[in-house]
Amino acid sequence: MKSILLLTVAAAAMLLSSCNTFIGLGRDMRMGGEAMEKTATRGAGGGGGGDTSGAPVY
Repeated sequence: MKSILLLTVAAAAMLLSSCNTFIGLGRDMRMGGEAMEKTATRGAGGGGGGDTSGAPVY
C-alpha cells in the first residue's frame, strides 16, 4: 500500500513539475484534447480508406 502511495505521489510531482504552473497544465490538457478531437474527426469522416495524409480524395 505504501509503495502505491509513493508511486502516485512521485508521478504527481513529475507531472506538476514538468508544467511549472497550473496554467501550463491547462494548456497541456487543452492541446491533448484538441489532438484527440482532431483524430476522432478524421476517423469519423473517413470511409475506412486508411489514408491519413490529409489530401483530398476524389
